[in-house]
Amino acid sequence: SDHMENICGYLMKYTNLVTGWQYRYFVLNNDAGLLEYFVNEQSRHLKPRGTLQLAGAVISPSDEDSHTFTVNAASGEQYKLRATDAKERQHWVSRLQICTQHHTEAIGKNNPPLKSRSFSLASQGSANSPGVQRRPSQNAVSFFNVGHHRLPTGKRVPIMQPDHLVDVREMMSQAEGQQRDLIRSIECLPASGHLTSLDQDLLMLKATSMATMNCLNDCFHILQLQHASQQKGSLPAGTTISWLEPKISLANHFKNGAAQNFPAEINKPASVREEQSIAEPCQLTREPEEINPDEELEDICDDKEDDLGAVEEQRSVILHLLSQLKLGMDLTRVVLPTFILEKRSLLEMYADFMSHPDLFVAITNGSGPKERMIRFVEYYLTSFHEGRKGAIAKKPYNPIIGETFHCSWRMPKSSVATEAGTSSSAHSSSEQVALPKDAEGQAEPDCYTVKFVAEQVSHHPPVSGFYAECVERNMCVNAHVWTKSKFLGMSIGVTMVGEGVLHLLEHGEEYTFSLPCAYARSILTVPWVELGGKVNINCAKTGYSASINFHTKPFYGGKLHRVTGEVKQNMTNTVVCRVQGEWNSVLEFTYSNGETKYVDLTKLSVTRKRVRPLEKQGPFESRRLWQHVTESLRDGDIDKATEHKRALEERQRNEERLRAETETPWCTKYFLKDGDGWVYHKPLWKTVSAAQTQQTDSN
Repeated sequence: SDHMENICGYLMKYTNLVTGWQYRYFVLNNDAGLLEYFVNEQSRHLKPRGTLQLAGAVISPSDEDSHTFTVNAASGEQYKLRATDAKERQHWVSRLQICTQHHTEAIGKNNPPLKSRSFSLASQGSANSPGVQRRPSQNAVSFFNVGHHRLPTGKRVPIMQPDHLVDVREMMSQAEGQQRDLIRSIECLPASGHLTSLDQDLLMLKATSMATMNCLNDCFHILQLQHASQQKGSLPAGTTISWLEPKISLANHFKNGAAQNFPAEINKPASVREEQSIAEPCQLTREPEEINPDEELEDICDDKEDDLGAVEEQRSVILHLLSQLKLGMDLTRVVLPTFILEKRSLLEMYADFMSHPDLFVAITNGSGPKERMIRFVEYYLTSFHEGRKGAIAKKPYNPIIGETFHCSWRMPKSSVATEAGTSSSAHSSSEQVALPKDAEGQAEPDCYTVKFVAEQVSHHPPVSGFYAECVERNMCVNAHVWTKSKFLGMSIGVTMVGEGVLHLLEHGEEYTFSLPCAYARSILTVPWVELGGKVNINCAKTGYSASINFHTKPFYGGKLHRVTGEVKQNMTNTVVCRVQGEWNSVLEFTYSNGETKYVDLTKLSVTRKRVRPLEKQGPFESRRLWQHVTESLRDGDIDKATEHKRALEERQRNEERLRAETETPWCTKYFLKDGDGWVYHKPLWKTVSAAQTQQTDSN
């Protein structure tokens, strides 16, 4: 074929964290199905520095940029490569994919499937187990009819019947039960002696058996989708597709090597059944709900994450997980162990960044554009410390699509700094933009109220939208964040892709800002968090901007959590304020007039958020949705927490499959898509604009 051509040329190859990217000369050998590379073109006649077998490999263009792609060999080895431009990347990717497909198919032709044979996955179990009683035709090979008979030309492959898929699921559940028994048997071995639980061969057996079951589950998912798509054209209108579930309990089947004969639902806690039975979110009301702040009570939860016990006890699990990760691997779809979880959702973590609402409200009280920009920088830098719960790096729950979180803060007006240092209650009502009547009288007369709402608007990619407003001060902030996690060796890096905009409606100013990257360091010992990267804050109207650098600790020496920044006027390029210090300790602000201000974050007062009681929350509000996981973590019952977490995630996967099959788009509740971002459906700037128009018309 013209497409099966041998190509060669220079590509950049990622080597490691120290060396980084290096130019290497690559050769695609189509005849042998190999991708080889050399130091340079002149050394091509020598032995290649590296070789990858392309049969069974996966070639994936990266979403980082338009130049990068990866070659993942069946052996587990990976090349991360970068072309000079998008066109060259496409050329290499297409040729590699063609070569990979050719040699993968060739292996299939040269290795025909084994003849049908009856076998039982449960041969080690009791005589009454379902595997022993299975009909002779119900073995794994006959389920799939792979290559046993060549079909006459023109005849279609018969559609797999639903009961066949159920039988496959049952056999897989048997295998899962035995695989769990295998792992338990290995883990019960003594820590010393002739055969121990840390034996290298047994550890390899654990890893390969787990990987095999994961692969089989992925294949079964593909079969479900294929079965649904084949039925789609013949289903009458209004038919609901029920995803096939095992007829036996996955949690208890083949416990201790014997089959259990109870129905699956009986063996599950009532809370798990409740989690799995919540209806499809789009079938619930997706109309935005107006939360009354008077129904919210001051939060009494204080879940500090300082307990090292679980991390130390589960170190073997961490080692096992790390052994399966590749450098630079995207962790978005990797299910992490439950014991490293915080007792809150990511949506609630975003709310905790607002724990100094007095500093937030004080921004609009600045005497001029320069003062307001400096106040915003001060608020921005003080928000991260309280957003972390304790010194230990733990991961908040990944929000379920459609999940929401609501809260508010109330603070005395006298506690908010003003331009002249007087009580903010001295502001006259004439300074305020006219507000709609339904926005008045919602808070106590001597208090400001800041309301917050967050929603998980997308699952792949995982995007969260959040919005906060203070109606009395005519200010609000709208943001969307896409979290991208990557494995970096002994660290995990999280990139916060997205943008936020602060609106000061009293001044007609908009401040755009981004978020720093976060890193979980020392994940094998005592994990801790540091922030890194450069963020920018800009106000186009006033011409003021801020550049902030979060410095990661160098390998030798240096301080932890260091941050530096400067505020400047873009037109004159004049620096009006510099800031330095630690984002979780003391910050020093130095102004152009020589004055210095210190902010000790450890002594800043924290305003507790107000949250509705669980019984008043909707089924998809964070705390009610995750309540059983949180309770189990508080009780130290990791297995139970894992069971509840798995039930929520499985329900989300089933709903996603159903939406994909029925081509039903997801309906968000509070946020609307706006270009590449997401905007709150009823932002304050629209409300105020409508009120001004109404007031003008009445005059």
